[in-house]
Amino acid sequence: MEINAGEKAIRHFKCEMCGKLFSQSSNLSSHMKIHTGEKPFKCETCGKSFTHNSSLIKHLRIHTGEKPFKCEVCDKFFRQNASLLEHLRIHTGEKPFKCEICGKFFTHSSGFSSHLKIHTDEKPFKCEICGKLCRENAQLLSHLKMHTGEKPFKCETCGKLFTYNSGLSSHMKIHTGEKPFKCEICGKLFSQSSSLSKHLNVHTGEKPFKCEECGKLFSLSSNLSRHLKTHTGEKPFRCEICGKLFSLSYNLLSHLNIHTGEKPFKCEICGNMFSQNSSLSLHLKTHTGEKLFKCEICGKSFRQKATLSAHVRVHTGEKPFRCETCGKLFTHNSSLSSHLLMHTGEKPFKCEICGELFRQRSGLSQHSKKTHR
Repeated sequence: MEINAGEKAIRHFKCEMCGKLFSQSSNLSSHMKIHTGEKPFKCETCGKSFTHNSSLIKHLRIHTGEKPFKCEVCDKFFRQNASLLEHLRIHTGEKPFKCEICGKFFTHSSGFSSHLKIHTDEKPFKCEICGKLCRENAQLLSHLKMHTGEKPFKCETCGKLFTYNSGLSSHMKIHTGEKPFKCEICGKLFSQSSSLSKHLNVHTGEKPFKCEECGKLFSLSSNLSRHLKTHTGEKPFRCEICGKLFSLSYNLLSHLNIHTGEKPFKCEICGNMFSQNSSLSLHLKTHTGEKLFKCEICGKSFRQKATLSAHVRVHTGEKPFRCETCGKLFTHNSSLSSHLLMHTGEKPFKCEICGELFRQRSGLSQHSKKTHR
């Protein structure tokens, strides 16, 4: 086909498959490989094949580590010019991609595409192990690491391993003490933007995410996802040391501190260290004296909901914990655990002065007061 443009004739080459036009036959030939699936350009390092030589050249930079494109604002380097152009929007604040449904703007097309699936609820990527559905293939690949236990990201300061690079980046702020995200309402600082977003709901009181099972509302979709496991009973995360199962990977990671002895959570008031953030939160109430949970029968107040639930059994007489050896029933799980030591003969509490062993901590305490005062 020829189109006259002044004195110059421009020849257009048309793809018979999709109708697209090209100014050069070589461009049409290259384009046809998309329809035929032909991938003649192969990476000699990993064997991956590509339709175009330009794609192979870009791919090779993954192996060589070459990053020829530099951001003049922050000096960050990129493998591809397209990645640099996208990155520059962080500095300019440009958000050219708009959601026509909710009006939200996005810096990158990938973020925009991912966001659209929130409205359609489309989740085309399925985990073959647990059946979980994901909106993006990248999310699925990330999710699979939970099953494989792969932790390729290592903290060079303390040696801790992480499943995700984002987890390592967040962790590094523990060592640096960096808290770049500030709440404009109360001035509180956070090490992660996600923590700031969660905190803001304290001020707004907004809870847009509803559980369809029980009607409970949540500030964040992640909190709703966690809550849903209380209905399904799903516990896909297993401790390889003691075999205990957990609903959330975060709970497993927190639990592992019990085995390693790591205590990364510090009370800023008294300096006490804790292995779990939940333990720190409970401890802080000893300083504030806060007791939010009240017994409706006798009016006694408690710092923890779990403590209130255990206390209520004093009034109801309920004894849900049963010894499988002798059949004795107990009001509290801790009482059952202490009782089981009578059957096993185990004495886990040792006097550091004389070496005598005791079944219960209270027995050790009494011994210390009477014998070694």
